Amino acid sequence: MKNSVKDRRKLLKMTQEEFGDLIGVSRQTINAIEKEKFDPSLPTAFKMAELFQCAIEELFEFER
Repeated sequence: MKNSVKDRRKLLKMTQEEFGDLIGVSRQTINAIEKEKFDPSLPTAFKMAELFQCAIEELFEFER
């Protein structure tokens, strides 16, 4: 699934580790999400959207 996690995280000037700590996942998980190799669970996606103050649909783009 395409996403804008990396761009949004960088706007907040956070490392992957800092971001992962805030939402309760590892740096490796953030890395995999940003590289679009892993799709987060729904609770994690909601935490990300809340932190970025956006809708989940703005953060993730479903590819058919």
